[in-house]
Amino acid sequence: MTETLLAFAAMMVLSFLRLPISLAMGLVGFVGLWLMRGLHPSIASVTAVIYDSGFQYTLSVIPLFILMGNFITRAGMSQELFAAAYAWLGHWRGGLAMSSVIASAGFGSVCGSSVATAATMAKVCYPPMKKFGYSDALATGSIAAGGTLGILIPPSTLMVIYGIMTETSIGALFAAGMLPGLLATLLLLVAVRYVTWRDPSAGPPGERSDWRARWRALRGIWGVTSLFVLSVGGIYFGWFTATEGAGIGAFGAFIFALARRSLTWRGLLTILTESTRTTAMLFVILIGAQIFANFIGFTSMPGDLKNFVSQYQVHPMWVMVGICVIYLILGTAMEELSMILLTVPVFFPLVVGMGFDPVWFGIIIVVVVEIGLISPPVGMNMFVLRTLIPGVPLGTIFRGVMPFVAADVVRLGILVAFPWISLWLPKLLKL
Repeated sequence: MTETLLAFAAMMVLSFLRLPISLAMGLVGFVGLWLMRGLHPSIASVTAVIYDSGFQYTLSVIPLFILMGNFITRAGMSQELFAAAYAWLGHWRGGLAMSSVIASAGFGSVCGSSVATAATMAKVCYPPMKKFGYSDALATGSIAAGGTLGILIPPSTLMVIYGIMTETSIGALFAAGMLPGLLATLLLLVAVRYVTWRDPSAGPPGERSDWRARWRALRGIWGVTSLFVLSVGGIYFGWFTATEGAGIGAFGAFIFALARRSLTWRGLLTILTESTRTTAMLFVILIGAQIFANFIGFTSMPGDLKNFVSQYQVHPMWVMVGICVIYLILGTAMEELSMILLTVPVFFPLVVGMGFDPVWFGIIIVVVVEIGLISPPVGMNMFVLRTLIPGVPLGTIFRGVMPFVAADVVRLGILVAFPWISLWLPKLLKL
């Protein structure tokens, strides 16, 4: 236990000294293994991690889903999702904010990235809300909160990484994210209604669309629907693996971008460059975390946690509540991927040892990470909006997300109390 705590302390010190978190994790893990096992075993472990990360077939799903999301963004499908949601809900008080949440859910179903979803929807949804006199707090809060749905509604890069780390079925994780994703969307809509109930001027109603316009707008989202059914639906029903589904989805998104004439040679180069850069960043963080996780595996930390729970007869549900609280605290100060990669090697053996389902625990982790994405002071989605909408002060964005943070905390409590919400669909599909 002592060596693990010292390692975490050393890693935090290096992070505060502005060393990238991937290097901090890798360096501490390497030195820790060196001190515990010797220099040559430590070098061998690091070499094996780097080699396996580069040649592990299942990890190829990550760049493919990233590429798929970038092609979809280029094809302009996000505008169609917002237009469809606006046609049905825009005339309600707060309807444009609700439309941004639903459009984010739809975009997240074919994207897999929270930051990408928030960035895309900021460009699509903020101008109309500004035009109709929405408060900046509600506009930015709904976009930031809706963006978090990108990592819960499948496909999700975080679920892929969790599945690979814990050897949990990625298809089962994708299926488990569906009902919690719908619940999240519903609660975010309730949060919008609450804000406009407290302050009707924050979200005045927009223009009402007739029924013909509404059905025409629905027909416009056939591209997103077909991609979701083809890639993610194929994984659910066992037509192909997650990696094959990602490849099919990326190719389908590429065809859509070509068909809509939104893809030039320069645009293609930009997409490939951005996808490569994002993939490289994720892999560097993943390698550093795996080196650190190998060190954790040689310490007594996982066993000590199990012994503590057994010795003091702590109820498993209270242990889960404690883990969720720890994640919520970490989410206010750490980036989401690093947080998962650091903590899963510690908590996963404890959670499985207590008899909890690893698929359910994966969904809980994604949900607490979602909350961290919109939690001050370092919620990533809020800083994305601050960059894209420089006219809105960061304090206003912080204030705007608080009702949505409360809605997410309620959702977390529901999913912890009722695990069947996450597990019903995987069991139905026999994943």
